[in-house]
Amino acid sequence: MIAILKKNADESAVSHLVSWIEKKGLEAHVSQGTDELIIGLVGDTTKIDPFLLESMDIVERVQRVSEPFKKANRKFHPTDTVVDCGFGVKIGGGNFQVIAGPCSVEGENLIRIARRVKAAGATMLRGGAYKPRTSPYAYQGMGAEGLDLLCEARAELDMPIVTEIMDPRDVQLFLDKKIDVMQIGARNAQNFPLLKEVGKTQTPVLLKRGMSGTIDELLMAAEYIMSEGNDNVILCERGIRTFETRTRNTFDLNAVPVLHYLSHLPVVADPSHATGYTRYVEPMALAATAAGADGLEIEVHDDPSHAWSDGAQALTPDMFDDVMRRIQIIREAITPEAGA
Repeated sequence: MIAILKKNADESAVSHLVSWIEKKGLEAHVSQGTDELIIGLVGDTTKIDPFLLESMDIVERVQRVSEPFKKANRKFHPTDTVVDCGFGVKIGGGNFQVIAGPCSVEGENLIRIARRVKAAGATMLRGGAYKPRTSPYAYQGMGAEGLDLLCEARAELDMPIVTEIMDPRDVQLFLDKKIDVMQIGARNAQNFPLLKEVGKTQTPVLLKRGMSGTIDELLMAAEYIMSEGNDNVILCERGIRTFETRTRNTFDLNAVPVLHYLSHLPVVADPSHATGYTRYVEPMALAATAAGADGLEIEVHDDPSHAWSDGAQALTPDMFDDVMRRIQIIREAITPEAGA
């Protein structure tokens, strides 16, 4: 349930209404939109008489929210959320960012790749220190040592780092290392203890859609994080498993505008994991940009044929240079101010 307040509602009256709602045993979330002040009621709303609420002097109207996700819902928060990822890099609300780097941290080549992607225009560095793999015998990542290498690259380039967290027990380690953005991978999209634990921090979270997850399931995963107090959530469409076998996954570009319609959270697209093949990454990166994504996550490796994981979908730095040039053209076409 949401209460849209009258434009002349003063601060003391709003505080009184919030206190009244909380005494009823519900949470009250105040959101200032462009033209409206909204109070979102979260909890057992049967305790509130909507007609009584609507009769209050400062309330313009009351609207029920049927979707189970409340905090992630655009009805509760009509303006786009802008997530600050550090180093002045913000995403959402018209701020477009590109996250690039190798699938996994392998060693000193990380800094070479980082320099190249930043020079091409990427604003955040990705790299997996911990790798969830289908086979227990596949490369699992460098762990804490990989985090250290990412932190070294960040220190040199003043560039936020994005890396995957797999275990709730590692959250404190990520906080100690001051990781800028914690990524929740597709396999952990419904790891509810992990979602709750990262929700207890204020570190931005890049939340990927599960391999067979619906859009509503992605939003409910975001709700788990936000329900613990962390509103810095970035949604990521990375392809879903379908009957099609010609690509690694099926890139659901429908999700970009649908998520923007349903939620105020930023939406990033990952064409690398979606397609699984280098030759398809560029066209789908351009398509996601044109669809209105707030950012892209792209895998880049300086020697893909010898990459320790997912080399088949990695762009070379030279290829990434060309993709970034084309992305800028698309951005200028759909948002003229982007080229200003």
